[in-house]
Amino acid sequence: MTRVLPAVALRVPTHEDAFAWHRVFDDPDVMEFHGGASAELSVYEELTARQRRHDAERGFCLWTMTDEAGEVIGFTGAQPWERTWGPVGEIEIGWRLGRAHWGRGYATAAARGTLERVEAAGVPSVVAMVDADNTRSIAVTQRLGMELAETFVTPTGRRGHCFRLVF
Repeated sequence: MTRVLPAVALRVPTHEDAFAWHRVFDDPDVMEFHGGASAELSVYEELTARQRRHDAERGFCLWTMTDEAGEVIGFTGAQPWERTWGPVGEIEIGWRLGRAHWGRGYATAAARGTLERVEAAGVPSVVAMVDADNTRSIAVTQRLGMELAETFVTPTGRRGHCFRLVF
C-alpha cells in the first residue's frame, strides 16, 4: 500500500523565518543530531540570509517548509557542502522538522519537491549526510531512492553515512 504524503509548501526563507526556525527547532530531540543543543537566534538569522543568497545565485536553497495551514514546520532543500571534509564540492540535500511534525511524511514530501527543483536547476547528483544513529533520516533517504555511498567519521568522532542520488 502506497502512503499518501501530506501537502507541503516550500518557499525562500524570509528574515522572519529565522524566528520561526529558532522556535520550531528549540527542542533537544530535534537537535540530537545537530550538535545536541538549541542554537541561538543569530545562527538562524545568518542561515536564512545565506539561504536567500543561495537561492538568488543557484536557484535552490534550504527552503522554509509549511504545512497545509501555512504554519512553518521546518526546512528542507539543498545547498553546497561547505566543510573541508566529506563530499567537498557536492550539493547536499537536507531536512529538519519540528518535533510535533515527525512521522507524518512531511520530510519525504518536501525532499521529493527538493529533488525536482534541484534537478531542474541542472544539478546532476545530490548527497545526504546523515548521522549513523538517525534512523528517521536514513528512512527518508531510502524512500527517496538514495544509495549508501560511504560511511565516515566526522571530525567530532560521530559515525555517519553519505547517501547519493544521481539524476
